[in-house]
Formats: sequence, C-alpha cells, structure tokens
Amino acid sequence: MAYVDLNPIRAKMASSPETSDHTAIKSRIETLKSDKKPTPSIENFVGSKANEIGLPFVLREYLELVDWTGRIVRKDKRGQTNSSLPPILERLSIDRDSWLILTTEFERQFGQWVGSEYIVRQVYSDRHYQRIPSANRLL
Repeated sequence: MAYVDLNPIRAKMASSPETSDHTAIKSRIETLKSDKKPTPSIENFVGSKANEIGLPFVLREYLELVDWTGRIVRKDKRGQTNSSLPPILERLSIDRDSWLILTTEFERQFGQWVGSEYIVRQVYSDRHYQRIPSANRLL
C-alpha cells in the first residue's frame, strides 16, 4: 500500500504524499483535514480493534511510515520526498506532544495491556497475573 502511495513521488510527479494526485493517501489526508466521511472505496484504518473490519494499522503511524519511506533516496528511482520538508505530522498539524504521551505512557495512562483479547490473555497468563480482565475491558 505504501509502495503504491509513493509511486507519484518516486516518479517525480509529486513532492509529498499530500500533493500526490490520484492516491489513497492523498484522499485520506484530505478526509482527515476536512472531517468528511472517508471514501467508501478506501479501507479504513482500525488499529488493533478486534471487533472492527479494516486495516490493522493506525492512520497516524501509516502517514509517518510513508513519509519516512518517501525520504529514502534510491538510485533506481527518480524522486523522493524532500528531506527539508518538516515531518508529515507537523505539516498536517497533528499534535505531536499528545501523540508522544499516548505512545510512551500508554500503560500508565490506561493501566492495562492493550491488544487483541487472545494476545492480552496470553500476556497476563505468561506473567502469572492473578486477575485477567474480562473481554469487554480488553477491547
């Protein structure tokens, strides 16, 4: 998916994901900025929500992945994302401090492990925890 989203950049037809016409990533960014409903033909990112159908990734992380990958210079490709551009989260005005707290202090903020029910139960069991939360607390 990232490969396809980076095609216009690698072909020097666009300078960044948000300017790459006819790509899903540009459509996702426009949806994110406008608070409109996503295009039905583009699969939603659902992260680790076991009860949701969609891509098991977080949009913010996907944007960072594509931005980082697009900056890699490859001899067999004509283009790459300009290294002087600010990071994509900054370009899109996504609050980095909140994201940092969420990703570095997650357990302290939420007080438990997070993931699919099977994985969380396995972690609790492997660590010999006495109390394993009910399934509705794991979602």
